[in-house]
Amino acid sequence: MPAPRPTVQDVEQAAERIRPHVFRTPLMRSEWLSAVTGAEVWLKLEIVQGTGSFKLRGAANAIARLRESRPDVRSVTTASAGNHGLALATAGAAMGVRVRVHLPASAPDAKRGALKRLGAEVVEAPTYDQAEASAQEEIARTGAAFISAYSHSDVIAGAGTAALEMLEDQPSLNTFVVPLGGGGLLSGTAIVVRARVPGALVVGAEAEASPVFTGALAAGRPITVPVAPTVADGLAGNMEPDSQTFAIVRDLVDRVVLVPEPAIVSAMRDVVTRERLIAEGAACTAVAAALSCGLPLTGRRVGILLTGRNVDAPPLSS
Repeated sequence: MPAPRPTVQDVEQAAERIRPHVFRTPLMRSEWLSAVTGAEVWLKLEIVQGTGSFKLRGAANAIARLRESRPDVRSVTTASAGNHGLALATAGAAMGVRVRVHLPASAPDAKRGALKRLGAEVVEAPTYDQAEASAQEEIARTGAAFISAYSHSDVIAGAGTAALEMLEDQPSLNTFVVPLGGGGLLSGTAIVVRARVPGALVVGAEAEASPVFTGALAAGRPITVPVAPTVADGLAGNMEPDSQTFAIVRDLVDRVVLVPEPAIVSAMRDVVTRERLIAEGAACTAVAAALSCGLPLTGRRVGILLTGRNVDAPPLSS
């Protein structure tokens, strides 16, 4: 039976639940992006979140809810490109839950090292898809509690709290550009925006190297697509065949755009040089979409989620 779709009330409750664990991040106007796009552009700086990404929002909500409903559970398993695992390990340490993370070899050392410092058990796999398959095999074999990085109602509701904050800080926002991997953040954002801002434009920015939602939306269902190496490692990998994020994105999101790899790399450098901020490739995919994908932004009030900072030095210096 499909999991119930989170509502804006679930997101509001998540905001209260995670308040002790999550930093309310700034919403910063970007003079540079505003000038280039002809819009009023604000950046939601999830790069300064405690674990270096927005993922702490969903992880804290999911573990807190799990402890409420199953207080006997003392460990959880996940598959993660890195940031979700970091977030679960951080939230788990605060709430007395051990975390086991199936991690792809492509994960940056910045994420792998932080996971180990937090005490998470790391199980490496060659690719994200294989990490997810390994995690699913483990839970089928052991019955371990599994918290998906994206297809989990509490993770989606927690992720949506970033959009709640954006609208509290800047109620005039009418356009949202969101990095798109498994779809948890885009789903949570769309749920909030559809409830709070009638007629708003919601856009998902997907790395061209991992066209998971582009393929799924064209096929009318989740499908497996080829995934190439990308600097946006946090967005790379196929989604679970029954992921609830597919239907949410299909129903609530206006447009998904494919962002070429050179545009993502260029946006990473521009964010450093123009804004003096460090953001990983997944985060800069949304910036690149605003700059290079022909979105109708002129005259609009745009919020871009700058989702994480956990990147190794070479992509920034090459």
